[in-house]
Order: sequence, then C-alpha cells, then structure tokens
Amino acid sequence: MAERSFQCPICKFKYRTKNLAEQCEAYCKKYKSCSLEITKHAVK
Repeated sequence: MAERSFQCPICKFKYRTKNLAEQCEAYCKKYKSCSLEITKHAVK
C-alpha cells in the first residue's frame, strides 16, 4: 500500500503530515518562496 502524503498546492512539494503541508502553503503564500526548514521534510 502506498504511503499517504499531503501536497502544498502552491509549490507542489509533498509531505508525510497534513500539518507540514499546511505550514508550507502558509509560508509560500506569505513570502512567495519556500522555507528550507519546512522543505527539508518533503518526501517528493
């Protein structure tokens, strides 16, 4: 069975938790950029 992932709708990075995907989306919206602290947890 495939592992579930959650995707940031802005940058399309995928994360194991919904919380990380939501943090990524909020950061992308606010700064129009990706956070290295968040994206280091991306799975794809």
